[in-house]
Amino acid sequence: MTANLTETRPAVPAPASAPVSAPARSVTRVALEIVKFGIVGGSGVLVNFLVFNLLLHGLLWQAMSATVLASCIAMATNYLGFRFFAYRDRSSRTRRQIVLFFVFSGLGVVMESGLFWIGYRGLGLHSAFESNAVKAGSIVLASAFRFLVYRTWVFQQDARRAA
Repeated sequence: MTANLTETRPAVPAPASAPVSAPARSVTRVALEIVKFGIVGGSGVLVNFLVFNLLLHGLLWQAMSATVLASCIAMATNYLGFRFFAYRDRSSRTRRQIVLFFVFSGLGVVMESGLFWIGYRGLGLHSAFESNAVKAGSIVLASAFRFLVYRTWVFQQDARRAA
């Protein structure tokens, strides 16, 4: 038995890909935006927890001072991640954008601190595990607020790029 190794077979045509609908592109764009927000936000959460635990449990600061300072430091580091990674394709109105970012982030810090206060002081959750659980819950709720305001008002979609 012999085999003909020089024979070429006709190429199988690639299946025609269906055009992607506008709603599918929109869902994909928002999903990617959420992933990028999560990456930057996750690094901010890490900074927030590290500073919080260092101040509260390591240096024995007051709980509210530790949570506010940790949130402010995380907020400052997050701006660069959002501006140059998560929302780099958005229009850059630098001065306006920075002001809006820090105003809304400040509101997020107030929200996060208030929620932390409710758990830490109001519910008496003072142990290391409990204080971190309360901190985590307050970050999650405040982050939902931040996601909505950052994408809507701070890092607005440039109309020319959205088309």
